[in-house]
Amino acid sequence: MEKQMNTQNTLFEEALNLVKTPIIIALVLTPVRYILELIGLPEKFIFIIGLLWLTIGISVYWGIRFHNKKRFLTLLLLSLVIYSPISRFPVALAWWIDTKWQLGTHYGLYFDNFGQAVLNQVVYGSLIQILPGFLTGSITFAILQHRQTLKIKSRITNNG
Repeated sequence: MEKQMNTQNTLFEEALNLVKTPIIIALVLTPVRYILELIGLPEKFIFIIGLLWLTIGISVYWGIRFHNKKRFLTLLLLSLVIYSPISRFPVALAWWIDTKWQLGTHYGLYFDNFGQAVLNQVVYGSLIQILPGFLTGSITFAILQHRQTLKIKSRITNNG
């Protein structure tokens, strides 16, 4: 039981370490996107600066970098569960700023109050990040595991 608790703590600590840099990037990304929208850059250009793309990118990166790790998929999911809600909170804050000062960005749309914005941006928005992030990270992991298996089989065939 104690060994299982230590493994869980270690996995959680590892997930916390993994998400530090992506969280910092996300906390900068939302204000940058918000400012670009305020200065009038067209949405088609701003669209590529988004939390979903960042999440998919870091999931692929984690899949490449840590595909040899035991319990990688658990680590990936835990990292995404930690990272996603934190990365989404600035979006809810952007809603509040936008509606308070009636700035007219897309952040001010859809919700009647801050509670709705938080629920939708932090909870629902997190799921929108976690699911594709986990899927792309898992696919990356599976491809690399398959390639590793093929290399091992090739060595056995060539040496045998």
